[in-house]
Amino acid sequence: MRIRPKRLNLGDTIGIIAPASPPKLENLERALLFLEELGLKYKMGKHVEKRNGHLAGTDKERLEDLHTMFEDDEVKGIICAGGGYGSARFAQQIDFQLMMENPKVFWGYSDITYLHTAFGNFSNLVTFHGPMLSSDIGRDSFDDLSRKMFQQLFEPMELHYSEEISPLTILGEGNATGELVGGNLSLLASGIGTKYEIDTKGKLLLLEDVGEGPYRLDGMLNHLKLAGKLSDAVGFVIGDFSNAEAKNPKFSLTADEVIDHYIGETNKPAVKGFKIGHCQPHFAIPLGVGAQLNATEKTLTILPGVE
Repeated sequence: MRIRPKRLNLGDTIGIIAPASPPKLENLERALLFLEELGLKYKMGKHVEKRNGHLAGTDKERLEDLHTMFEDDEVKGIICAGGGYGSARFAQQIDFQLMMENPKVFWGYSDITYLHTAFGNFSNLVTFHGPMLSSDIGRDSFDDLSRKMFQQLFEPMELHYSEEISPLTILGEGNATGELVGGNLSLLASGIGTKYEIDTKGKLLLLEDVGEGPYRLDGMLNHLKLAGKLSDAVGFVIGDFSNAEAKNPKFSLTADEVIDHYIGETNKPAVKGFKIGHCQPHFAIPLGVGAQLNATEKTLTILPGVE
């Protein structure tokens, strides 16, 4: 059993960090109003507004903000400002014992997938794959359902996904039950061969991505296949793959054809079309908790992520 963080309460303080690329500060400012609407206070990481080329400060600075928020007893949860690139650069310096001894809500997605996987492997911590402050919440397109998904942090609740939320497509029928893991495909593929690679043995694997063309998706899914990650999983939750069109469609498979090939040939329960990922609405979920995929009925049930 992984460690579930304690639920949030009204008046709690949220720590804000930027572990990867620099956030858009005007979007971040707007997103702070949403935290206030939730009844939360916030504490900004010391280095959130720093810029180091394509990174939000140096590796040392970004890591310092992560450690500081886990050390701070006043901070009850941590929400990432945005993704982009860079979380993996400081993975070897993370104090995983600190996270294990101070479990708290940790929320983000995209490049943050690397941290979700690392925390799961070495801190045994349930984390949350959900929309972030600058890249999602501070935008005009932020959806009402995406807003509602934050309520799972205040009260332990089962999450239920069906075609009432979005059209779903069966890639493999049957039932699969297991711990829900995964996230951004490109980050999962980049972890293969390192000690931060994802463990899919007996687990439900979530996959999503953005801006990756069919041949790129083909390479990454083949990488997971050759590493045994697809055969190890008991089932597949296929999230949103946006902006995945080929530059020259006449001479390319489609993203759907690539995904259908690799996931379909496993002959395991699999459903695609979940609005999980770089999309609106963004159905936020806990990672590291038990879940059941009924591929035949096209439903997904996920156990609570907080205590």
